[in-house]
Amino acid sequence: EVQLVESGGGLVQAGGSLRLSCAASGFTFDDYAVGWFRQAPGKEREAILCISTNDDSTWYRESVKGRFTISRDSAKNTVYLQMNNLKPEDTAVYYCAAEWPAIRLERLCRRAEFDSWGQGTQVTVSS
Repeated sequence: EVQLVESGGGLVQAGGSLRLSCAASGFTFDDYAVGWFRQAPGKEREAILCISTNDDSTWYRESVKGRFTISRDSAKNTVYLQMNNLKPEDTAVYYCAAEWPAIRLERLCRRAEFDSWGQGTQVTVSS
């Protein structure tokens, strides 16, 4: 069974940091696009950043550049989202998603054209 499981969410003060993990089971992240998305209450889901496990190319939403980074550990079959200098407007449920193959990464990310999704993890940033 293909599964993505996010972890690492929680409550943090503005300016703080969190690292989210997205662990895959039932498949390996070879030649996949893996993305992080978020959905705040009353808002549409938005793509934050994506990585191609084929060549480690990335796409970032402008609003998170310089604060968020995506990385992966192939041995652990896990993709990470490091979030620094968090702001109250970063409060949302964060989801990871995976799609094969990892082509046209920006298009995949912007359109959220991913087949496999995790259950989400809540991130709350207090002011």
